Amino acid sequence: MGEKIKIEGGVALRGHVRAEGAKNACLPVMAASLLCEGEVTLCDVPPLQDVLSMCQVLECLGARVAYDPAEKKMAIDARGLCGVEAPYPLIRKMRASFLVIGPLLARMGKARVSLPGGCAIGIRPIDLHLKGLRALGAQVLIGHGFIETTADRLRGERVYLDFPSVGATENIMMAAALADGVTVIENAAEEPEVVDLARFINAMGGRVAGAGTDTIRIYGVPGLSPAVHTVIPDRIEAGTYMVAAAITGGQVTVDNVIPTHLVPLIAKLKETGCDVLEEESSIHIRRSGHLRAVDLKTLPYPGFPTDLQSQMMALLTLARGTSVITETVFENRFRHVDELRRMGAQIKIEGHTAVVTGKERLYGAPVKASDLRAGAALVLAGLAAAGSTEVSCVHHIDRGYHRLTEKLASLGAAIKREE
Repeated sequence: MGEKIKIEGGVALRGHVRAEGAKNACLPVMAASLLCEGEVTLCDVPPLQDVLSMCQVLECLGARVAYDPAEKKMAIDARGLCGVEAPYPLIRKMRASFLVIGPLLARMGKARVSLPGGCAIGIRPIDLHLKGLRALGAQVLIGHGFIETTADRLRGERVYLDFPSVGATENIMMAAALADGVTVIENAAEEPEVVDLARFINAMGGRVAGAGTDTIRIYGVPGLSPAVHTVIPDRIEAGTYMVAAAITGGQVTVDNVIPTHLVPLIAKLKETGCDVLEEESSIHIRRSGHLRAVDLKTLPYPGFPTDLQSQMMALLTLARGTSVITETVFENRFRHVDELRRMGAQIKIEGHTAVVTGKERLYGAPVKASDLRAGAALVLAGLAAAGSTEVSCVHHIDRGYHRLTEKLASLGAAIKREE
């Protein structure tokens, strides 16, 4: 049956909690380590299931990986890189493992990767990845559940992305790092995780300019050298704790954050009536009065992140008035709605829009996590609900949150995991 998270709601959270290194920054950086003919050291690597899955992918390709989860430090040595195929059993666990295709193509001239899996939140097509690799001179063959790419030598080229895809931007950036000439990615993703990957490539001796804007230039170099890199803090994990403080009417300080990465969430929480104080590497959040309804629309960075939409929806089920949430990034990002309704939430779905009419309270119920962020939203709803909530399928939550129940318990939540 797997484990469940049991919550007795109604406790206002108080105290300090630290965000881990960002999962969505760590995974592409791990993939980029394949570009280096030497050992790289990564710091603040969270011990998450996705990280362990990526370790398996890298080892399958011939890299040596040494990871100390207690120290959150990882050493990756890809000098012995010999494989070019990432097998289906590993790729299906986690979509981000598709990111090895760019580095493999750059280092080995060939990559054979299963069509990816991951959370069931939408189509998330890989055509933009392949469009970019083709532009750099790769031949792409798709068949029998695999994508096979080959290139005698990658060449710098101008690539326009029809949508600012984070994964496509990262894959093209990594492939271009060792290509001949200059690659220009237009309409590139601007997310902090893209900037962190560029920092890592540059630390190894690469030449990436413009990361964090919509135009990134990559000047190809002959090879990359060992480096030490600290992964940026996880803005989505930090945001989840901020919403937890708001939904319970508590007062929480989240440490190890970069406040500028959370500007859209901070703005929306202030609109709901929360007090938010930003410091250099921490954010204090307090809610003492009633929540006010707000409208929000998910957009690529610097817009409101889709990965915090479900958590905000849980919060807005308790706000006074009617909130309208528009999801523009992933088409299946409302799968948590039926579960929130089981807890008494009043939510109506109209295409890509959810209309949330705030209620006085939610009620505990048995609910099921359908994906990573949906699971987080249900835990938050349980923290605020009257009575007992039981969240099943918590393996989804483990993909993106390290010791979530322990961290919430340290803030006073009545929460535990059990078989």
